[in-house]
Amino acid sequence: MTERQPETTAARIEPLATLPLFHKLDGRKVVLAGGSEAALWKAELLAATGAELHVFADGEAGLFAGLSQGESGGRMHVHDRGWQAGDLTDASIAVADLDDAEEVHAFVAAARQAGAPVNIVDKPEYCDFAFGALVNRSPLIVAVSTDGAAPVFGQAIRTKIEALLPAGLKNWAQAAADWRPSVQSRDLPFALRRAFWELFASRAMAEPERAPGPQDKAELFARLVQIEAAHDGKGRVTLVGAGPGDPELLTLKAIRALQSADIILYDDLVSPGVLELARREAKRMLVGKTGYGPSVKQGDINALIVSLASQGKHVVRLKGGDPGIFGRAGEEIEACQTAGIPVAIVPGISAAQGAAASLGVSLTHRDHARRLQFVTGHSRKGELPDDLDWRAMADPAASTVIYMARATLPGFREHAIAAGLNPETPAVAVLSATRPDEIRVAATIATLPERLGELPASGPVLVLLGHAFGPALADANPAQDRRRA
Repeated sequence: MTERQPETTAARIEPLATLPLFHKLDGRKVVLAGGSEAALWKAELLAATGAELHVFADGEAGLFAGLSQGESGGRMHVHDRGWQAGDLTDASIAVADLDDAEEVHAFVAAARQAGAPVNIVDKPEYCDFAFGALVNRSPLIVAVSTDGAAPVFGQAIRTKIEALLPAGLKNWAQAAADWRPSVQSRDLPFALRRAFWELFASRAMAEPERAPGPQDKAELFARLVQIEAAHDGKGRVTLVGAGPGDPELLTLKAIRALQSADIILYDDLVSPGVLELARREAKRMLVGKTGYGPSVKQGDINALIVSLASQGKHVVRLKGGDPGIFGRAGEEIEACQTAGIPVAIVPGISAAQGAAASLGVSLTHRDHARRLQFVTGHSRKGELPDDLDWRAMADPAASTVIYMARATLPGFREHAIAAGLNPETPAVAVLSATRPDEIRVAATIATLPERLGELPASGPVLVLLGHAFGPALADANPAQDRRRA
């Protein structure tokens, strides 16, 4: 096995078609040209920001009369004439709904000459920025963009988000704005400030429809005082189960841990989709182990975890499946405890559970399995463990899940059959369980080892053995690719 060093990975976000920004416009000059219904909506939106809005609507000034008198607080000025280049001087942004191609070119040129980012309604090729579909819980605001490709699609997504975000979150967002000066005045280190806002977020999400009051503030700040008194400069470690691969199988607690991490140490088996849910600012380090391939020594991982946490960092150790099932969690927990580092465990959906769910079978069908056992097919030396209870492996009333058995399954078969296992016992090998590229091979234990060659050479393989998996034999020929299923 080749020794491998921890690798810092740079990519923390997929490519962006546009960069989402939130622009402060209160009291700043904004220019809007056009006299259409679309221009009216843009005027309403811009006026809501408190901008000093100048609308140039040649012959259509009456369209904006109600808006200018009722909703803009006197900061909206409607000019019943066409725009001129000088009108764009000192503008923060410029927006127009124009049809004439020459006028569009002229407006864009004048705006850029004045240093103002420009947006031309329904003409993305001229736009420096775009308006997203808004979910308004101001000061909490969510914007959805499709880069101008499908505004109606963006609006449909906005509607979905609207249903997910209770209106009461507006009050919590305002409370955050009101309480922030009190937090900042305490001159706390980053870790403690973040701890306070994590407590705040937990309470807000637990009771989003209830408006926060003085009692909430008093209780949260009292908790902050306790955290501050107990803070010794050390960080903490959270062992998080990433599940078998499908990011939708992450628990809410796992997502919260990922979004509060300073550093994430993750294995090769963790899917990119899971990492996409992590805090963007978190440093990511690959400390993976691959069967019979390059691997980071466990002692080096333990030392790295302790070193980073000792610097005051929140270290998330992200493991495929459940950290407590063949994830060497025990060694990492012991290292943290020896160093006096607080450590917590967030369990995950195991690979066995994910594979069974994907197959549509139960691990413990009461007609076929009175016992469930998880075993490893891979010892410290990379060989079949020599201390397995073969009588238990041969139990016809057991469901057996064998981890890391790709290379050792032939030996497992021979020992188990010699101990009394029926060679016709159903067995299923699942590669990359729950992921889009999942592939399964179902056979009997007598024939499955030779059929493992039908699977791609790389990727995690799990073997499920027992009569509870008999229904999967219907898919035995050929290897079933989930992408075609």
